[in-house]
Amino acid sequence: MLDKDILKKQIRKLEIRSNKLVNEVFAGQYQSVFKGRGIEFAEVREYQVGDDVRTIDRNVTARYGKPYIKLFSEERELTVIFLIDFSASQHFGSTDKLKSEIAAEIASILAFAALKNNDRAGMLSFTDKVEKIITPKKGKNNILRIIKEILDFKPSGQKTSISTALKAINEIWRKKAVVFLISDFQDAGYERDLAVTAKRHDLICIKINDDKERELPDIGLIEMYDPETGSRFTLDTFYDNDFLKEKSSALDKAADSVFKRAKVDIINLNTKESYIKPLIRFFKERERRTMLG
Repeated sequence: MLDKDILKKQIRKLEIRSNKLVNEVFAGQYQSVFKGRGIEFAEVREYQVGDDVRTIDRNVTARYGKPYIKLFSEERELTVIFLIDFSASQHFGSTDKLKSEIAAEIASILAFAALKNNDRAGMLSFTDKVEKIITPKKGKNNILRIIKEILDFKPSGQKTSISTALKAINEIWRKKAVVFLISDFQDAGYERDLAVTAKRHDLICIKINDDKERELPDIGLIEMYDPETGSRFTLDTFYDNDFLKEKSSALDKAADSVFKRAKVDIINLNTKESYIKPLIRFFKERERRTMLG
């Protein structure tokens, strides 16, 4: 747990940086990609020449003996939910930032973009269990609460279960939402649940990697600690680096295959690089697809 004064300063710093990026870079792109994507039924009116026959309301038409069509309006408010991985592997970072810190910054930017568009924002944090749920609400206070929890929450679990988080959101939020799943995806067996979530919600996966988890410097024998299992083991970096590469590569390929089959967007981030360009690239690609229909 962070000291209260330090935490307040961190939250304020993150708020200022996020607002600056939203105002200068992401606000317009967020709105064009996500705003008004849903529609809701408004009313019926009598059919007129040129109307799309696919919108004819058969029940009302049968009742009154002449054709009526359904009219729809854009759903102006969205619900944005952050699924945040709080497992122990998130507290790794070989650069100046941990994966968990990058997750906090990404969530902060997207949350303030949602705030600017008057959308509701909520959070579900998870390890191998659901750790905490913040109900989606409007307003700055709720955004700041989400950021505080990401920065300062101490989970009870250590391991990762992406399926647990996906099952929870599928059960809790029935209405379609924009869901950002932020994790390093060091897990397996979540394919089916991810596909279900992708059909029900607009799911975007944000994958945070660190190169040092894939390859260590050749310095001989070192003692390693796995924070998720609590196990300790000795690794010979001269001979075992190939094993690390193969294991990481297998996890990456498996995750990419899952994302592709479920047709979800993936934003790949690395702790050694800025996340600004990958985010801009994601928004531009989504905007292009939206325009193409």
